[in-house]
Amino acid sequence: MVRHGQTEWSVTGQHTGRTDIPLLDDGRRMAKLLGERLHRAPWSGLPGVEVRTSPLSRAKETCELAGFAGAETWDALLEWDYGDYEGLAPDRIREIAGDDWFIWRDGVRGGERLDEVAARADEVVSWARSADRDVLVFAHGHILRVLGARWLGYEPDFAARLKLDPASLSVLGWAYGAPAVERWNDTGHLD
Repeated sequence: MVRHGQTEWSVTGQHTGRTDIPLLDDGRRMAKLLGERLHRAPWSGLPGVEVRTSPLSRAKETCELAGFAGAETWDALLEWDYGDYEGLAPDRIREIAGDDWFIWRDGVRGGERLDEVAARADEVVSWARSADRDVLVFAHGHILRVLGARWLGYEPDFAARLKLDPASLSVLGWAYGAPAVERWNDTGHLD
């Protein structure tokens, strides 16, 4: 799993759901560095991998710059629809919703419910487990955090404990026959 590179709103902490914010130059640089890493050992370009990306340009461009042009776009990988909170930073949302607002508990007004985000994540998990092959997805912070929680069998609010930085690499797999995290929020390629 790859979170897209840096955008203006990811720098400022604004909730970026369905607004199609482009990558910054630094976000493009991050995507290229990630691609260089994925094309070296141990991944060696992930031969035979099935790649899907969110249709939003920040994820699609990250995917392309990382060397995976032609990936299938998939609406299941869209970011959480933040509704009335789209484009707002958490401090502004707290002014509206109350000082104790917490997205993982309280959700958003006028947008997607957390269980709807989880249903999309479950669709991705089901697809990833559907065949004996590697898959690679390019998407957004909150949907990927929920995907990680659901892969592990946890409720979607467990995602609050799974931080993801821009252009991070995470690997989900198996250990002793159970879903496991092999790598999470790895940004070593950016150092």
